[in-house]
Parts: sequence; structure tokens; C-alpha cells
Amino acid sequence: MTPADRLRELLAQPGSIVMPGCFDAMSAALVRQAGYPITFMSGFSVSAARLAQPDTGLISFAEMLDSLRAVTAAAAPDTVVIADGDTGYGNALNVRRTVREYARAGAASVMIEDQVAPKRCGHTRGKQVVGRPEARTRIRAAVDARESGPDILIMARTDARAVHGFDDALERCHEFVEEGADIIFLEAPESEDEMRRFCTEIERPTMANMIDGGKTPILPPDELGRIGYRLAAYPLVLLSAAIAAMQQALAALQPGATSPRPPELTFEQLQAAVGFPAYWAAEQQYKVD
Repeated sequence: MTPADRLRELLAQPGSIVMPGCFDAMSAALVRQAGYPITFMSGFSVSAARLAQPDTGLISFAEMLDSLRAVTAAAAPDTVVIADGDTGYGNALNVRRTVREYARAGAASVMIEDQVAPKRCGHTRGKQVVGRPEARTRIRAAVDARESGPDILIMARTDARAVHGFDDALERCHEFVEEGADIIFLEAPESEDEMRRFCTEIERPTMANMIDGGKTPILPPDELGRIGYRLAAYPLVLLSAAIAAMQQALAALQPGATSPRPPELTFEQLQAAVGFPAYWAAEQQYKVD
């Protein structure tokens, strides 16, 4: 069974699936260890963790692909990965290559969006989108790559809500369905009514993007499931928690600091988190007497 097959099985189940975001092998492994069946490799988080730069198109296709290989290896075999493919990194032929390489790297699904390059985080200012014909062409190219290459699901994303309004964004979603996309993502709806209308009208699995401080209402996973969302993404929770904990730890180490250090793992727990016990057990298989 391919990662894409496993994702299809998950999407066929009722309710909304909580999908934490990851950004490197360690965060992907933690998602797997916590028992989540799906993780989302967020471009925002990878750009931050790998480059310490904002999600404004600065990270390259090669860097994202390299991160994806590490993430899928750490998430396997229990957790499948949906990966951010941004705009496809060029024209329609670049989109096809992005889809094929992401599939070869082990992604269950790749997200392709309709922003202009360089793209930016969907809940930040300054977004622009390509025209609807070009947006359709990107998804058509992605679907062609899916049909002629390694198995992978296509998530089609539109950021048109912030630029042209909800109706235009919804019409783009209908067009993505017509082109054969497997999952539809309308980024940053601004009310529960918009979220319900999107899920009611789009006859494909849909994703909600839950970002604290973003434009979309934050709803519990059960409520998202009742609305009709199949995936509830929390792309920045782990990144934000990690940065906050590291900042607190660094502040506590300053000379004369009075603030407490954040909770830490014991050395034994840390060894377990990074895989020492499994390594030691495997090592015994090859022990020379």
C-alpha cells in the first residue's frame, strides 16, 4: 500500500482528522510517536527552521525536497505526509516535476497553490494570485503528473479569498474539482458561514487551516467535522511551541536570570525520543561474541 493509498483510506473515514504540522525529522518523529496518522510539512515552518527566514518564496525546491525526504523517513511507517509544494516552483512543467519528485520522496499528497511567485504565507499581507486559467493549468499539470507517475494525491489550494473575495475563490475550487484534484483547500475563509458554504458546495475532501491569530475562525476538530472538513491542519503549533520553549530556556541561562527554565525531558526521556533504545536493541542483533 502506497502512502497515497493510506491517505485515501483515512479520508474515507467519517469526521475531521487532526493534522499537526512538522518541519524536520525530529518534529515528524514526534508526531508519529504521538499517534497522529497524518502530518503536514508546512513551507512556513520549513523556511523558518531551515533558513530562519519568512515564508515568502525564499526557500528553494531542492531545499524543500531535501527536507521532505527527512520528514517522510522519520514519519514512516505509521504517519503519512502531506507536503507543501507552493506554486510548483515555476510553470506547468515545473509543477509536474514537483509532483513526481514529492511522490518519489514519499509524500502521500502535495499541495499546489495559485499565488504568484514569490508566494507568501496565506494569513499574511501582500498576497497576489494568478489568473484563473493559469491556476487551472497548474492543477491540470499536477493531475497529469499523478496519472503518469508515482502515486500521490493532489491538494489544490486557492488564496483568492483575500484578493478577489470569497465567490471567486469558491469558483476556483469548483474548477480545481473539474481538473481532477483530490483534496481542495480554500485558504483563509473569514467566517463560519464561508467555511460551511465551501464544504457544502465542494464535493471533495476539504482542509481547514487553523492558525491562531489568522483570518479563519478557530473551531474544535469535532465542529470542523460537522461542517464538513476532512482535514484539520495545525501547521504552526509545533514550531511556535519549540521557539517559545527555546527562547525561555535561553533567557533562563543568562547570568543573573531569575526566570525559570521551561519543562525539560530527563536525559533518559531524551534518549528515547531520538531513538537510542531502538538502536541499542538492533545493535544486539549484530553483536560479535
